[in-house]
Amino acid sequence: MFPARFFLLLATVALCLKAKATEVVPVNYAGPEASQVIGRYLYLLEEGVSVASPGEAMDEVRWTRSDKDVPNLGISDNIRWVRFDLHNTSPSPRLVVQVPYPELDEFAAYHINGREVVVLANIGQAVIPEHRSGAHREMAFDVDIPKGSTATILLRLRSTKQLQIPLVITTPSEFGQSRSFRNLFIGGYFGIMMVMALYNLFVFFSIRDKSYLYYVLYILCLCFAQLTLQGVGQAYFWSDFPWFSSKASVLFTLSSMVFAGGFIRHFIGTRSVTPKLDIGLRFLMMIIMATIVLHLVGFSLLAYQVAQMLSGSYSLFIIVLAITAIRAGSREARFFLIAWAAFLIGVVLYILKDVGALPLTPLTQYSMPVGSVGEAILLSFGLADRINVLRREKEASQAAALLASQENERIIREQNLILEEKVQERTYALQETNEHLKRTQTQLVNSEKMASLGQLTAGIAHEINNPINFITSNIIPLRRNITEIVEVMQGYRSLQPEHAQEQLKVLKAQEKKLGIAESIEELDDIIGSIAEGSSRTAEIVRGLRNFSRLDEDDLKESDLNEGVRSTLSLLSPQYRDKVIVDLELGEIPLVECYPGKVNQVFMNVLTNGVQATLARTDGIQPRIVISSSVSGDNVVVSIKDNGVGMTEDVKTHMFDPFYTTKPVGEGTGLGLAIVYGIVQDHQGSIAVESVVGQGSEFKIILPIRRARLNERRA
Repeated sequence: MFPARFFLLLATVALCLKAKATEVVPVNYAGPEASQVIGRYLYLLEEGVSVASPGEAMDEVRWTRSDKDVPNLGISDNIRWVRFDLHNTSPSPRLVVQVPYPELDEFAAYHINGREVVVLANIGQAVIPEHRSGAHREMAFDVDIPKGSTATILLRLRSTKQLQIPLVITTPSEFGQSRSFRNLFIGGYFGIMMVMALYNLFVFFSIRDKSYLYYVLYILCLCFAQLTLQGVGQAYFWSDFPWFSSKASVLFTLSSMVFAGGFIRHFIGTRSVTPKLDIGLRFLMMIIMATIVLHLVGFSLLAYQVAQMLSGSYSLFIIVLAITAIRAGSREARFFLIAWAAFLIGVVLYILKDVGALPLTPLTQYSMPVGSVGEAILLSFGLADRINVLRREKEASQAAALLASQENERIIREQNLILEEKVQERTYALQETNEHLKRTQTQLVNSEKMASLGQLTAGIAHEINNPINFITSNIIPLRRNITEIVEVMQGYRSLQPEHAQEQLKVLKAQEKKLGIAESIEELDDIIGSIAEGSSRTAEIVRGLRNFSRLDEDDLKESDLNEGVRSTLSLLSPQYRDKVIVDLELGEIPLVECYPGKVNQVFMNVLTNGVQATLARTDGIQPRIVISSSVSGDNVVVSIKDNGVGMTEDVKTHMFDPFYTTKPVGEGTGLGLAIVYGIVQDHQGSIAVESVVGQGSEFKIILPIRRARLNERRA
């Protein structure tokens, strides 16, 4: 019997101990004037206790009472359970339990009545809209408690940020008044920040100073960060986007730190004022941006912990940088340090409220927005002062420029007389130089003509030499044959009648000995050869005369086909047995031109074509095709070769004077320039098509009648 009684006693003691452990001291709410933070009446389930449902949570015995007005449960993404008993002695049968801390991912409230569990609210930043319930958008819920009754409230909480529980009991009317005040305050705050942003954005577009752009981005991020920390952003702006809602506070806070760094660098000019600290600032900005990426890709808890460490170190670093810049003489750094201090004071008051060092009052609750407004205004003053500084610097530079211009004007007046004399001297020198250049240009053009003439003369000399050789080589046999025939004829003339028979025998023998019959036949061949040489010489002279037309300085109607043939006749020594020339000359009318100059155009283009075809080394037979045709009121002479062709760069410069692709000493670069000038003088044009490795085609287009004659005849 003893063991059974013993175990019964132990069970009774355990039940008594459990009842004592779970005994809860209730919160007594007497009315609006007694509204208070009830953190010391909260009971917390120990960290690490695995509880899945409200019923299991209520059955747990490991509840501990909080000893702080605002319990701080640290940084953890575990589910935490909080319970308290609320005794209502106020006239209001409905109370509002408010948690003025919006950084909760999940917030569920239950009314425990024995074994019955009533869901009062299911809200939070990470809760999708379809699963939310409750009468309020913020972290608050209504609970119905008749006067003199007590209700047990159970809270289920989860957050990837610092988990704090500033619970406040109030009535619906008082809660509505506080919301109205909050919304009025936040509306004014938001309006002030937007005015600052828009004004400085306008200034940025006016003066293009990046300091104003970074200022606008900074205060915008700062403004939305404050809206998030006050719960307005999650409740009204992006409540339908739980993913963004849970990340907004960290995202906007870190972004504001990045843009603050950019503003500091441009506003203070840290690159030149504090170069070493500027490197450190850029390093911190890169770490912050990496933390933003870490937060966005899903490592929210780690990113929040890094952000917590960065916030303090970044703020301290900025203070050190500003002080160092002030010592270096930066006026802008003074404005920034004062503005930054105003914001940090608001941050410190807000943090002290969160940790319970200061009571939850409107001042502590809205200290950060107030501090950020003060910072924005002070920074705006600094930017306005910057404009004044820039204006003063501009006025000073304008004054200096005015003095410099006046001094320059005086110097200019003094030097005008000297300059006028020098201008006259230089004008005379330029005139002399211009005349010299004209003479030089004329000499160069004449040199090109003489070079062409020398080349032409060499060919003509070679051509004339052949028929002359025909004539000179036949003079000796012609003289010998004539002498023998004359000798025999004189013998016949000296015949004597009495001795004629004997003398005839002698003369016959002499004829046979001298071969008079063969000499007579040879005379015909010799005379024919001399006649052919003379004819060839006359043809060359006639071709030279047709080519040069030295006696024709006026416009005349000329047959361009004949000019092409004359030019080919003179150039034949250059291409004979080397280049095949195909003539495809059509029926064309006489063209009004300067025949000699047009023949020079043909000669220069044909010479270049011959040289281009002979420059090929791939064994292809060099060929030039010359054709003529009529196109409207113009005659077109085409000279096409299968030479090496020209690149685009060469085609661009081929008509430039002195431009040549030939080796030094082989060309002056004036040939095509002269061609272009002659064609332009004839009111014509030149079209050139060329492909490297395939050849070139020059189309010389000349009007049949000059425009001035058309006008006169009209």
